[in-house]
Amino acid sequence: MSYHHTIDATNYRFANLRTLLAKASPARSGDYLAGIGAATAVERMAARLCLAEVTLRDIVAAPLIAYESDEVTRLICDRHPADVFAEIAGLTVGEFRNWLLLDTTDEITLARLAPAITPEVAAAVSKLMRNQDLVLVARKCRVVTRFRNTLGLPGCLAVRLQPNHPTDDAKGIAASILDGLLYGAGDALIGINPASDSLTVLGGLWQLMDEVIQRFEVPTQSCVLTHITGQIKAMEAGLPVDLVFQSIAGTQAANHSFGVNLALLQTARDMALDLRRGTVGDNVMYFETGQGSALSANAHHGVDQQTCEARAYAVAREFKPLLVNTVVGFIGPEYLYDGKQIIRAGLEDHFCGKLMGVPLGCDVCYTNHAEADQDDMDNLLTLLGAAGVTYIMGVPGADDVMLNYQSTSFHDALYLRRIFGFNHAPEFSAWLAQRQILNAAGQLQTLAARDPLLRGLTALTHAA
Repeated sequence: MSYHHTIDATNYRFANLRTLLAKASPARSGDYLAGIGAATAVERMAARLCLAEVTLRDIVAAPLIAYESDEVTRLICDRHPADVFAEIAGLTVGEFRNWLLLDTTDEITLARLAPAITPEVAAAVSKLMRNQDLVLVARKCRVVTRFRNTLGLPGCLAVRLQPNHPTDDAKGIAASILDGLLYGAGDALIGINPASDSLTVLGGLWQLMDEVIQRFEVPTQSCVLTHITGQIKAMEAGLPVDLVFQSIAGTQAANHSFGVNLALLQTARDMALDLRRGTVGDNVMYFETGQGSALSANAHHGVDQQTCEARAYAVAREFKPLLVNTVVGFIGPEYLYDGKQIIRAGLEDHFCGKLMGVPLGCDVCYTNHAEADQDDMDNLLTLLGAAGVTYIMGVPGADDVMLNYQSTSFHDALYLRRIFGFNHAPEFSAWLAQRQILNAAGQLQTLAARDPLLRGLTALTHAA
């Protein structure tokens, strides 16, 4: 089915839904790299006007990537609850946008409909939204998950403590963990991106984090972000694996480039569930995504990068993760050129994930060769705080010395907590108070008050 719209006597034609979605996307370097972006702002507006008149039923009925050749498409189609979707199927994309913005469209309604929102529907409506629309609707979406604590509750912001080290040095990692915990970071996760893929080295990292969690009774979870096959080997070897991590994408071919498929993800999840290491829940998976990953693998099938990203959330949703993280500016300026594009992409990703029922957090980040700086990240961080983001990163000094990119610091989380009044995950908050890291008002105690924990963790650091 083709689409067309006339502006100032010029008739703009779009051959199919895939083309229409790509042309309606806000400008970004990745879509131009792929040769699918709108040539002009007027063509983009014509595409949006066309898209606004397409019904949600028609979007669901027209898979962008063939069912027969793509297991992500099959997952989206086979899991789609037609009875729930029937409530909104007749709406156009424009009408759906307006309905989402209504005060009467509340948290309960959105939670009920989330399983029926396909990635293509979420992506389509996001393309008609201003940034403030993305913030307002995402704030109404509530996704709660549990492992050793409870994430995603109203008024709560969690932090992944990211203690990376360029040589996986145990003392350096332990020092970063100590630093983060004393700033109240780590309720989302203590998660290490390792430099090595040696099971011997990785095993030491798992054991270090587990010792911290067990010795100091920290109600949080750990993860070593190595390839999922390495984590399967670790579980087989009896190592203390809490969450299973994997980078995922929105097409079968892109996932194949990562060395994964849906069956492998299911195998790893089943193994992690069998370990029964969670204390308050069984959400055992942790996924990371990012706009441009399918394009960078030449596995996007002509689909725009934001829609491909939303399809990755369908993969994540299938495995009931504790956390999903869009590493929004990490992939580089070839895909998101500058601060404006990174900010827009972060808000789109957060909106689409939450609308689909995925516990989405964001690594508010950029690489040093992008046209972006820390002021851009402050803007995105603040907007995501207003949108109710589930969690952010906590990197010492905001400068990841292993991955060589700029993210958010422990202080950035303190800033968000101060201006929005956010709490930690409740179990973690109670632990912070019990360990005298926080006072009764939820503020950081003096270092002297935190001294007992400081001494214990310091001893562990020296022993590492």
